[in-house]
Amino acid sequence: GSVWDKCDFETNLCKAVHEFNLQPGWTRRNGQSGMGPPYSDHTGNESAYFLSLSSEMQSSSATLRTDVFLPTDEKHICQIRFHYWVSKSGTLMVGLQKSSEDIVTNIWQVSGELQNQWKANTITINSTEKYEV
Repeated sequence: GSVWDKCDFETNLCKAVHEFNLQPGWTRRNGQSGMGPPYSDHTGNESAYFLSLSSEMQSSSATLRTDVFLPTDEKHICQIRFHYWVSKSGTLMVGLQKSSEDIVTNIWQVSGELQNQWKANTITINSTEKYEV
């Protein structure tokens, strides 16, 4: 059976992303915060919360790190579906770090190019050992 953990940032950062892993620059906000676009979440809800990288951080990078996930196998695959918004200057990357490795392997990325709209993506992860995303 599938186990879905829904993470919407309405009450907190949810189980996957830890508070102490929120690097400077990331903030939890909604479309009414006065911080510029996006002015709603992916459903068009202006009061719904999402994580946003402040515009002062445009020249640098900031990471969001998940909790440690257990290894995958034929029965237990991991799919992460997420909604994202990239302004024209930004690049969003998803990396995988296995427990035995020091490096983060880039497994997906997208760059701005005048998108300025919500898009959705699903990535499937296979790992024979514990990992973080």
